[in-house]
Amino acid sequence: MASTSKRNKYFDNAKFILIFLVVFGHMISPLKNSDGILFTLYTFIYLFHMPAFILISGYFAKGYRKKGNFLKSIKKILVPYILFQVLYSVYYYLSGQESSFHANVLEPHWSLWFLLSLFFWNSLLYLFARLKWFGVILAVAVGIAVGYIDSIGSFLSLSRTFVFFPYFLIGFMINSHQLKRMIQNKFSFSFGLIVMVATITFFRLGFPNDAIHWLLGDRSYAAMGAEQIIGGWYRCLQYIGTLLVIFGFLTCIPTIHFKLTKIGERTLYIYLFHGFIIISLHNLLPSKSLLTISDNYFLLIGISFVITVFLGSYLVKRFTKPIVEPRITVSHREG
Repeated sequence: MASTSKRNKYFDNAKFILIFLVVFGHMISPLKNSDGILFTLYTFIYLFHMPAFILISGYFAKGYRKKGNFLKSIKKILVPYILFQVLYSVYYYLSGQESSFHANVLEPHWSLWFLLSLFFWNSLLYLFARLKWFGVILAVAVGIAVGYIDSIGSFLSLSRTFVFFPYFLIGFMINSHQLKRMIQNKFSFSFGLIVMVATITFFRLGFPNDAIHWLLGDRSYAAMGAEQIIGGWYRCLQYIGTLLVIFGFLTCIPTIHFKLTKIGERTLYIYLFHGFIIISLHNLLPSKSLLTISDNYFLLIGISFVITVFLGSYLVKRFTKPIVEPRITVSHREG
């Protein structure tokens, strides 16, 4: 779609807000346990920001059956994943966070799990998309079932791949008419706002401190202290709650063009590079300094905003495009 279309302005605005929340969430991650408000913001953000990103990614995956699309996924998703997995391995070694250098592409570093899972989600469409909405039900069942596998975890990002796949598939299944009807209904904004306010209020008053890993989707129920069948019910409720909050979020997104809207087209650059800045800030600043700024919310928001805008700038894209979007010639013949 052309970047001037109303639909792209809407999604670019959504993606800009979501990538800012990614940066802000990582910025406040080491501070969340020392400040109740930051803990509430962190848990609320992590309930929906990546699922919303994933749902939007699925929405734009409708051309998965086009000729050469699978090889295109390898080029645009898998190759950058491997490259940045090596770059982060070098960074961790040189910064002293790891005593030896090892670039294990089977265990994604930090936020790189998204790229690996994104490749798998696009691949899973070849099976699940044919089942239509029954495929969504099956994906939810699989996402619930994998929580009972004790060995599931970060290896190949398998846990997150299956836990978050339903959002990707739902995004794929929704067409533009259905989306417009959902978010532009005269009651949608009011209902969505009520859902978001109610959710953040609940997170402020009643979200357990030890339940954060339920939002990350990276481990089994047993590893999170819910070994019995009730773990599956918790995840089912989480799916419902997350979808409601995503709906609320999408109703609040403007469709007009802003100066920052263009950055929504460059979220991959922000996602891949912000880790180097955030981790360096956390390592350079003494623990006491971090605690000192933990209640300076505007400063934390400001730093996150500056990082987002800088990494989403044309200048950064111009000089880093060869490694983010490597020019690799691929054959369009698929077996």
